[in-house]
Amino acid sequence: MDGTGGREVSSRVLTIPNLLSFFRLALVPVFLVFVILAQDALALLVLVVSSITDFLDGYLARRLDQVSRLGQLLDPAADRLYIFAALIGLAWREVIPWWLVAVIVARDIMLAILGVILANHGYGPLPVHHLGKVATFCLFWALPLLMLGEAFTALAPVSLPLGWAFALWGAFLYWWAGFVYIGETSRVIRREGDDGPGRSDTLDQKEVDGA
Repeated sequence: MDGTGGREVSSRVLTIPNLLSFFRLALVPVFLVFVILAQDALALLVLVVSSITDFLDGYLARRLDQVSRLGQLLDPAADRLYIFAALIGLAWREVIPWWLVAVIVARDIMLAILGVILANHGYGPLPVHHLGKVATFCLFWALPLLMLGEAFTALAPVSLPLGWAFALWGAFLYWWAGFVYIGETSRVIRREGDDGPGRSDTLDQKEVDGA
């Protein structure tokens, strides 16, 4: 659910889109097990089902006017969990190095710390930066491409180099966006001295979705 489209965001929990999001989250451990067991074809199938579910919950939320705050939180959470599951599973099998996992996880920990700092100053999350979206897009392509190369050896000569290119570029952009968020956090906090108490209404218009 990428946007509200001018619709009111409700606090409802039991909606059809949210149930689809919960189903998508429930598939994360299934996906992780398949990756660890080197059942890459099945893992990719789970990703396809998850992607279809992701599209449906956003479409139905707008179609049925069931956009909710919970749904806006579940979607980016699911995206990150799938990335982390793929990273951990592939690193466990030594398909990718653990340092790549550490680089990506450390950036998200840093982002969480920035969120706490902003909250302590009365601000909501920073708006999404396009670099963060591009980085997440690269990682979403990188990990399935790496699994595709592992699952089908005939595709490996093309799939694996592309997967590594997306992975390394995504990790670089991930941290580039992270430094942008550090700068924005510093700017916002410095501005607090001029504008008075933190104005969370200026920052919570967007979640850090795909950041």
